[in-house]
Amino acid sequence: MLTRLKAKSEGKLAKQICRVVLDHFDKAYSKELGDSWNTVRDILTSPSLWQHAVLLNRFNCPSELERDLHLKGYHRLFQGSLPCSPQSMKCYLSGTPHRLPSERHRAGNLKQYYLLNAASLLPVLAADLQDGERALDLCAAPGGYLHCNEYDSLRLRWLRQTLESFIPQPLRNIITVSELDGREMGDARPETFDKVLVDAPCSNDRSWLFSSDSQKAACRIRQRRNLPVLQVELLRSAIKALRPGGLLVYSTCTLSKAENQDVISEVLNSDSSVVPVDLQGIAELCSPDFTFAPAGPEPGLLVIPDQGRAWGPMYVAKLRKLQRCAEW
Repeated sequence: MLTRLKAKSEGKLAKQICRVVLDHFDKAYSKELGDSWNTVRDILTSPSLWQHAVLLNRFNCPSELERDLHLKGYHRLFQGSLPCSPQSMKCYLSGTPHRLPSERHRAGNLKQYYLLNAASLLPVLAADLQDGERALDLCAAPGGYLHCNEYDSLRLRWLRQTLESFIPQPLRNIITVSELDGREMGDARPETFDKVLVDAPCSNDRSWLFSSDSQKAACRIRQRRNLPVLQVELLRSAIKALRPGGLLVYSTCTLSKAENQDVISEVLNSDSSVVPVDLQGIAELCSPDFTFAPAGPEPGLLVIPDQGRAWGPMYVAKLRKLQRCAEW
């Protein structure tokens, strides 16, 4: 009986996973991650093991919600140990795959919380936003802050709904939302921003694995090699939009070295106006909650899914734009 149930369960899982994508990942990531890929593979192909963090809305968070999370065994991410973690940011994690129900968007109503992959907070923490700074979120959907730019019209609508669901109307008035091609932002707003976040379009490993159309999945894989070109172009535009001395954070939700370290290396090798910023301090402070791929000589951090810490994939790198030498 147990054997039949197991076979039925495995058959159901096999139908959900796109074999074309999984075979592609097996070839690529077994080389890039080595033995770690076996564990990462087990997590990514088993949605029942995925964890969901709860980010509380500071503008509409009842105290009984926090009490309920504690009773369910949730603990607060970072516990205030990160200097760059705002006190107002409250994100709770569970050691199990427990998931709260998602809240629906209702016009004129603020949501109490947002469900997310906890590792997706790292790019914002790496940006270390300070009061009075001008910040640009170049590829902003689904969430965003200050100047949010999103080129895709469907994702822009999602972004607007997210802002409406989490931020009171008076504060939304100080947030600029634009629909410009991110590759044009640098020319449109040169040296304007203190901080720029480029959460780049990428081959989202989690969603790609469960592609329902194998032909479309195969087409995506063929197009995958073109993504680094777009990512580099977005980064170069972001550098133009960044003021001298400003900071840029680049992130993706893929394990792909071609879309992560190789993109950053391409920019660093071709643009002498930016230098990498070390993020190992953040990695050390976040190590109780996240598993990071072994650090190599390349800049950046890669969060990889692990047993009991199924967060990621999430790649984060940070660059600083150099001050121009004074003209004599």
